[in-house]
Amino acid sequence: MGPRTSLRPELPEDLEFLYKLYASTRSEEMKLVPWDESQKEAFLRMQFQLQASHYHTYYPDASFDLILLEDVPIGRLYVDRKPDEMLLIDIALAPQHRGAGIGSFLLGTLLSEAAARNVPVRIHVERENPALRLYTRRGFKMIEDKGVYLFMEWKPGSESTQAETA
Repeated sequence: MGPRTSLRPELPEDLEFLYKLYASTRSEEMKLVPWDESQKEAFLRMQFQLQASHYHTYYPDASFDLILLEDVPIGRLYVDRKPDEMLLIDIALAPQHRGAGIGSFLLGTLLSEAAARNVPVRIHVERENPALRLYTRRGFKMIEDKGVYLFMEWKPGSESTQAETA
């Protein structure tokens, strides 16, 4: 990791931070619904629980890590490393840390790992996700249009893994 960033496995006591992080990723779409704050929170907590259950059920061997900046949680990074691929399940940063190069640095680290293992990195990206531009710049190509999501893949040799590190 960078000099001030590190990863550590998520712990049960991280649950509230992880919920708030998840809610922050849905804030724009929540502005569009005519619900009061308690309805929005109930919906987001339910969705958060469903997502966590899905991830842990379908990717039981994945690493579920917190992204730390000087030992303070600022995001999450979920990666399923298989012998023939790496699946970037989720990467999310707290709003105040987005756009600072941290995500790009972490992505570069994953791509370097994948290049060393000679395996592709795959990710599902929502069409409206601002990070889609980063993935495209880093050499990810769409391999399947899944409606709301694009299934993308990066292959070793498709782009310099050292570019855009923070």
